[in-house]
Amino acid sequence: MAANRATLIALTALAPVSWGTTYAVTTEFLPPDRPLFTGLMRALPAGLVLLALVRVLPRGAWWWKAAVLGALNIGAFFPLLFLSAYRLPGGMAAVVGSVGPLLVVGLSALLLGQRPTARHVVTGVVAASGVSLVVLRAAGALDVLGVAAALASTASMSAGTVLTKRWGRPEGVGPLALTGWQLTAGGLLIAPVAFLAEGAPPALDAPAAGGYLYLALANTAIAYWLWFRGIGRLSATQVTFLGPLSPLTAAVVGWAALGESLTPLQLTGMALAFGATVAGQSAAPSARRAPAAPAPSRAAPRGTAEDARRHPSTPSAETV
Repeated sequence: MAANRATLIALTALAPVSWGTTYAVTTEFLPPDRPLFTGLMRALPAGLVLLALVRVLPRGAWWWKAAVLGALNIGAFFPLLFLSAYRLPGGMAAVVGSVGPLLVVGLSALLLGQRPTARHVVTGVVAASGVSLVVLRAAGALDVLGVAAALASTASMSAGTVLTKRWGRPEGVGPLALTGWQLTAGGLLIAPVAFLAEGAPPALDAPAAGGYLYLALANTAIAYWLWFRGIGRLSATQVTFLGPLSPLTAAVVGWAALGESLTPLQLTGMALAFGATVAGQSAAPSARRAPAAPAPSRAAPRGTAEDARRHPSTPSAETV
């Protein structure tokens, strides 16, 4: 049982690890200054591919639920994330995004009946502190709009993951279909914003086409499937404390592939963030008796009774 749980956590962790490669792929292979188009190319093709594979569409209330989840997890999150990353200096967007675990702890108490513990609050603070040491650089005055966008993107993803846990998925629908619904809905929301703000798509050379293919398939379709699958089987806090792996991966990729250096202070931050990630998996928060939860209308995820009592962080704002 413990081995199965460890395997599930490890597979879910592959999502933020994959997201940590986004910055390097974007800067090395993709056209510059096209953040919304990049978000669109990540979401919509991946969603359409998954829909073609599963051939399952939402029914009834799941049309609006899928639209809400797609907006929170993808459609609003991507544009806000890129806006913050472009307007904030250094790694400040990632630092603001690293408060995601604390937001999820609070939202889980409000929406899922999970009682927050001092241990998880302290672990969240340690994770944010570690990420700060890894990515933060000296900078001038902060941009108010950038900070607001970073906070909004973090809140959007945090709310989306908690609602994904609360609503689960309909009977007979797997996480692959749920992922396809959300990516498609989010991509359709991004499309008009991207074309209005950035104009026609840019010409793509072979490296750019390969970069977009990687982002759409491995970095988005597979990664988000693993993420939503983990949300359905782990507690919200367990999943959210995997988020710091994203900026840690970005730092390692920058050091290994882009020739960036790692200072002793950054290595200390990496140790703190990774330790908080591990500590966040060791215990789920206690759950209060849920208020008037609808009968397992199969809007709840399939799983054990323990899964039903547990009710997901946002990848860091600069590296998702």
